[in-house]
Amino acid sequence: MHIAVAGNIGCGKTTLTRMLVKRYGWIPRYEPVEVNPYLEDFYKDMSRWSFNLQVYFLNKRFRDVVEISKSKDTIIQDRTIFEDARIFAPNLHEQGYMSDRDFATYSDLFDLMMSLVGLPDLMLYIRSSIPNLIAQISKRGRDYEQSIRIDYLKGLNDRYEEWIKKYKGSVLIIDGDNLKFEANPRDFQYITDQIDAKLYGLFPEE
Repeated sequence: MHIAVAGNIGCGKTTLTRMLVKRYGWIPRYEPVEVNPYLEDFYKDMSRWSFNLQVYFLNKRFRDVVEISKSKDTIIQDRTIFEDARIFAPNLHEQGYMSDRDFATYSDLFDLMMSLVGLPDLMLYIRSSIPNLIAQISKRGRDYEQSIRIDYLKGLNDRYEEWIKKYKGSVLIIDGDNLKFEANPRDFQYITDQIDAKLYGLFPEE
C-alpha cells in the first residue's frame, strides 16, 4: 500500500510522516533534503539551478514510486512526485526562474514517467497558511530556507490548492493551522481516526 504526505514547505510533512510510521509501523520514504546537491545553490540563484533541482527531485521520487509499486509493504512517502511536477516546477516557470525550454523538457519527462505508475492509495494533504509556514520554517532553522521569499511560498500555496481540487485519487485534507498533531495527542488521534476511516472503513467509538 502506498500512503503519500503532501504540503508546502514547513507544513509538517516529515513530522507527521515520522509519527505515522511510529503509530502504524509503516515503512517511510523521506524527502531527500539534506543530500540534495543542488538545494543550497538553488536558494542562492533560482534561475540558474531550478531545472537541475527539479530533475534531481523527479528522478529520486520516480525511483521511489517504482519501488513502492513493487513492494508488498505499506510505505508512506514524505512529499510526492505530483508536487514536483504540478506545483514546484510550474511555479518556478511562472515566476521566471525556469525557461520555457527547460519547463517543456521537464513536463514531457514527467508525463512519460506517470504513464508507468498509478496514484497512491491515500494522499494526506496538509493545508497551511503562509504565517504558519513562515513560523515553522523559522522554528526549524535551516540556513538555506531563511532566504525563501513570501511571494514564492504564496505562489506554491495557490498551486497546492489548485492541484488538490483536481486530484483524482483518495485524499484526506489535514488542517495544519489548527491541528497541532506534534504537540497535541488528541489532534493526532483525530488524524489517525480519519486515516483509519479512509483506509479500512473504521470509525472511532462514540
